[in-house]
Amino acid sequence: MTTFFNLPRRLTCLVLSLGVLAPAALWAQNPTPASKVRISTSLGDIEAELYADKAPKTVANFVQYVNDKHYDGTIFHRVIPGFMVQGGGYDSQYREKKTRAAVAHEGRQALAAGLKNTTGTLAMARTNDPQSATAQFFINVVDNAFLDPSFQSFGYTVFGKVTSGMEVLQKIRNTPTGAGGPFPTDVPRTPVVIQSITLLK
Repeated sequence: MTTFFNLPRRLTCLVLSLGVLAPAALWAQNPTPASKVRISTSLGDIEAELYADKAPKTVANFVQYVNDKHYDGTIFHRVIPGFMVQGGGYDSQYREKKTRAAVAHEGRQALAAGLKNTTGTLAMARTNDPQSATAQFFINVVDNAFLDPSFQSFGYTVFGKVTSGMEVLQKIRNTPTGAGGPFPTDVPRTPVVIQSITLLK
């Protein structure tokens, strides 16, 4: 079941399904300071660096979903040009994918290590429960400082940053949107499919 924020519209986009199984963290036992992934989409490829030294549990969780091929065939189901693009939770028929249990929130740790919700950064989507992030992620297309942790808010955990393919991100950002599946707004009219996410050696 997907939960929406009872907050302003900008934040309602950061929805996330709750999972049922414990997240695997074997990869996190000996994390490298940074690893890269290629996000192959129907509009082109995006490469991103992952910061396992700054958000180790979050990166391990994401990488496990990558290794499990969870993201293959999912879509960017929420696109807001002045905010972010979000995906990783639904297939092209808007069927919600099963997930493992939520990963521990590392937003404040990541922020202390210098990771902020700036243009091109990857962060975990979640419900209004800070400890609810599972598989869905978003890519900031503008600087979103209000998503950073603060004394009043847990914020959203940044765990990576786009290193190439910003032009593809711009294509996704600018794709026409409307209603789709269970969502009344912000869904690309032509599905933007995540064909695969793969680790780069």
